[in-house]
Amino acid sequence: MTWKVEIDPQQCIASGSCPAIAPDLFVVDGAHARPLKDVIEEDERALDAADLCPAMAITVRDGERVVGPRP
Repeated sequence: MTWKVEIDPQQCIASGSCPAIAPDLFVVDGAHARPLKDVIEEDERALDAADLCPAMAITVRDGERVVGPRP
């Protein structure tokens, strides 16, 4: 299975928490973070990054279903 990872640049505050959790999945690029790939293999660290993002800017989708951040 693959997941689609999105970061909303309007919400992102570039805290650095996502690349700290998964440096091979995320990078801070200027004023915002971004995923290194839009589509990834299922990776629990992507969900952890979405859960811990202070701005709640990360969304992880499995098809149309949002799997992160977790409720």
